[in-house]
Amino acid sequence: MTEAAEMWGSADYDRIARRFADVHDDVVQRLGPGPGVRWLDVATGTGGVAIRAARAGAEITGVDIAPRLLERARANAGGLPIRFDEGDAQRLPYDDASFDVVSSAFGAIFAEDHEAVARELARVCVPGGRLGLTAWMRDRELAELYGRFGLGLPEGPQPFDWGREEYVRGLLGATFDLETEQRTWFLDVPDGEAAWELWSNAAPPFRAMIADLGPDVRDRFHTAYVEYADGHRSRNGGVAVPREYLLALGRRR
Repeated sequence: MTEAAEMWGSADYDRIARRFADVHDDVVQRLGPGPGVRWLDVATGTGGVAIRAARAGAEITGVDIAPRLLERARANAGGLPIRFDEGDAQRLPYDDASFDVVSSAFGAIFAEDHEAVARELARVCVPGGRLGLTAWMRDRELAELYGRFGLGLPEGPQPFDWGREEYVRGLLGATFDLETEQRTWFLDVPDGEAAWELWSNAAPPFRAMIADLGPDVRDRFHTAYVEYADGHRSRNGGVAVPREYLLALGRRR
């Protein structure tokens, strides 16, 4: 198992993935699933997009680098006819023009070689096929919080490049006619402590980052993170921490 696969399988990521339900619903609806549609979900994680598309009748393949996430995806699928494969978004194990739809929700963006990912997304998509991709945008407030403790972004800076429209167009604009939208997802939890508990146990990069902190720094960072989350109070008395993301939709040329 690669280091990346080990990291992504090291936390209960399904707890967070289930909170992306509205995002997954939107991606699937926008890409038009239906009987006979050959659909590849890249970096499928625990199967949120793949399962929704399969329920709509599409012929689904989900691929991910982390065997433990795939185990959870198979369990979540509940017997739906989905093929789940172990594979790398940078070297997809499929023939050219194999799929009518290619999607990736907060997944392929974490692979190191962005140009390779872009080539592979285009390679496996048929001419006229559809692409749907979501990518986190850079969050200045979080970056400032991490910086106060001498920490970098737990995911590394590279995934957030995908959250810039001009960057995505540079990678995919030669092979796809693209449309992009800036959207906001909210982490709705009772309070900042609940946000910390969820992220520190279920977000693999965040969990790995805090595991390397000394006890004193970890305690101070814990306090600061809870204060950050509590600063986003919602009308119902809980907190709703916003995270902006880019939705990119494309048509293969």
